Amino acid sequence: MKILKYLLLLLSFYSLSVSAQKANKKEKTVMKKMIQDNFVFAAKQYKYLEKATPLDSMPRTFSNNKHINSDVYWWCSGFYPGTLLYIYEYTKKPWVFEDAKKRLAILDTVKYFTKNHDLGFMMFCSYGNAFRLTKNEEYKKVILESAKSLATRYRPNAKVIQSWEITDGGLRQKGFVGPVIIDNMMNIEMLEWASQNSTDKSFADIARNHANTTIKNHFRPDYSSYHVLDYDLNTGEVRKKVTAQGYSDSSSWSRGQGWALYGYTMMYRFTKDPVYLNQAQGIAKFILNHPNLPADKIPYWDFDDPKIPDALRDVSAASVFASALLELGQYTSGKEKQNYVDVAKIILKSLSSPKYRAQLGSNGGFLLKHSVGSIPHKSEIDVPLTYADYYFLEALLRYKDWYL
Repeated sequence: MKILKYLLLLLSFYSLSVSAQKANKKEKTVMKKMIQDNFVFAAKQYKYLEKATPLDSMPRTFSNNKHINSDVYWWCSGFYPGTLLYIYEYTKKPWVFEDAKKRLAILDTVKYFTKNHDLGFMMFCSYGNAFRLTKNEEYKKVILESAKSLATRYRPNAKVIQSWEITDGGLRQKGFVGPVIIDNMMNIEMLEWASQNSTDKSFADIARNHANTTIKNHFRPDYSSYHVLDYDLNTGEVRKKVTAQGYSDSSSWSRGQGWALYGYTMMYRFTKDPVYLNQAQGIAKFILNHPNLPADKIPYWDFDDPKIPDALRDVSAASVFASALLELGQYTSGKEKQNYVDVAKIILKSLSSPKYRAQLGSNGGFLLKHSVGSIPHKSEIDVPLTYADYYFLEALLRYKDWYL
């Protein structure tokens, strides 16, 4: 009798195992098809966007049935060629790479730009991907020169990279002297890469000093982040903590939480310092356990907007969340890893649905709808944005490479 029970138990385990394997295989097939469909769509959609964008500019958004473009010094200028390169990476269509090269050519002079911290977004999302795919040494030279320009923003007494100069405008009126935003965590990836790919280790020193100072000052006890800190650049003293693009200074602006999550996950990739992994895990816990995170995992533009559930969603934040969570899953294990990957997968499925993804030929050629730039500044509200598309395709490629 005991032998029979044992055999039945073994049979039950075997049946469950077979069922799980079949379900896993089916899910992989679903994800593979979804990724393929998105890149086929992206190639067609960006062909339309390319034709609609003059060769001396970059697409920025599409609003009121009108394309809004930027010059190459706008902080988002690197996302469009970067997105083309992601499309090329998957589709291998020669025309996509040729279009990307045209846009890289007009970005070249930005390598000398020193007026703000956004060189990483501008030059590493573009030339970084170009070098990764081609190993063209000319692209590498551009990245290293860009890293030198970004390093000029470093303020050694405060151990931070200053975001903007205070010359005029709103920040001067508010009394700021040394603004540093959470977005800076994204730009220091280029510095880490530059040290790794040259003999100049000062780039990595700057990146790590900035990351450590940000951990110390930018976060609340629950791992949520302020948007902007103002530093005394001589003493390193924090003068102000605000959230300029969020609902209030004490609120959690969603895209800012995404920049933080992505940034510290990336810093762990380069350094393997457990402090950065712990920070990324804490930020992920804040995001994923927040009671205001919707079931489809596309966050409201600010976790604390009192209009929730009627507040706007921010697809750009969701794209950053998905890409960061997939990388964080590479450095964790067990249920924690599975949770990160499962949430990222929900986000990717949501973004691929008609609710958030445009129809072919619509949306000005952009892939995703419903991003939010800055509600307080009445800028780019509920429109497509280049960085939403960029991190969406990056996340799809990461899922394909790491989890299929």
